[in-house]
Amino acid sequence: MLFSSCFFSCRFHMGNLLKVLTYNELDQGPNFFLDFENAQPTEAETAVWNQVNAVLEEAQGVLAELQSYTGAGQEIREVGAAQPPAARPAARGNPAALPQAIQNPGDLRLQERAWSAVCPLVAKLKRFYEFSLRLENALRSLLEALTSPPYAPTQHLEREQALAKQFAEILHFTLSFDELKMTNPAIQNDFSYYRRTISRNRINNLQLDAESEVNNEMANRMSLFYAEATPMLKTLSNATTKFVSENKTLPIEDTTDCLSTMACVCRVMLETPEYRSRFTNTETLLFCMRVMVGVIILYDHVHPVGAFAKTSKIDMKGCIKVLKDQPSTSTEGLLNALRYTTRHLNDDTTSKQVRALLQ
Repeated sequence: MLFSSCFFSCRFHMGNLLKVLTYNELDQGPNFFLDFENAQPTEAETAVWNQVNAVLEEAQGVLAELQSYTGAGQEIREVGAAQPPAARPAARGNPAALPQAIQNPGDLRLQERAWSAVCPLVAKLKRFYEFSLRLENALRSLLEALTSPPYAPTQHLEREQALAKQFAEILHFTLSFDELKMTNPAIQNDFSYYRRTISRNRINNLQLDAESEVNNEMANRMSLFYAEATPMLKTLSNATTKFVSENKTLPIEDTTDCLSTMACVCRVMLETPEYRSRFTNTETLLFCMRVMVGVIILYDHVHPVGAFAKTSKIDMKGCIKVLKDQPSTSTEGLLNALRYTTRHLNDDTTSKQVRALLQ
């Protein structure tokens, strides 16, 4: 959306999270300035804020662990390259005792080494998966707070400023996590090796100690999670869709208006030099872009006709353009998220111009 040629005479301060400006000439909705850097919870927000903050405090640790995840590729390759050893008696609970534990079994010592390397990594992948469930609950709490009667979504964003910031932080974490996951094939390779090993041992009636932590049921759920190109985003999209379907007395517009408003606000801040110059942290620019893309994707999954239709309350051309105006190293992953994780991009209602922008 575009600002009206006439602004209110008031000055805008970074201390305010949201500041209503005016409606634009096309009556596409209000614009806000979001201070992502300084919002603090009011007394009314404290209960939900504390609940969500307990989850967000873990987020940076999760990202740091994922960023340093190197995998057990070397150990697994060594097993595959080794020649089958001479037959040995199988020891119960020892995965290396099964020559058929992988397709090309190798030296038993190498199999033991690979298993020892993979097990702690799978435990780490389990922690990531369990964190996604806590993040889902946190998102639900925020959606309830930001859409509940009697206030409209835009009023909520003004009143619960710190909660709006937390919502943005969840989206920022989600896209950051998924970008790291997509560029790390070791995650899928390690987990596949783990599942092959426990599957082969189960066939031979052997119980592995590691299964007490990641049993078959948990492994199945984790497998579905990591099979997604963007697992955290998929989790939030499903959670938002579920929130709408379970709250049948809540108009769907209350949820989608909350999302579209945040998308519009982020775009305005990104394309307005005056506002960008107010960011005191250089990372806030990328934060803004990730939040904008995140709410677009959620909107596209929840709204019946999606974010790309002409009736959408999100200016998709403007949002895509502002991403393309940034260095490609910062935005290619975000543009790919719009290309491959939205539901309605290829609908007939999507204009050729928007499709062309995402080519």
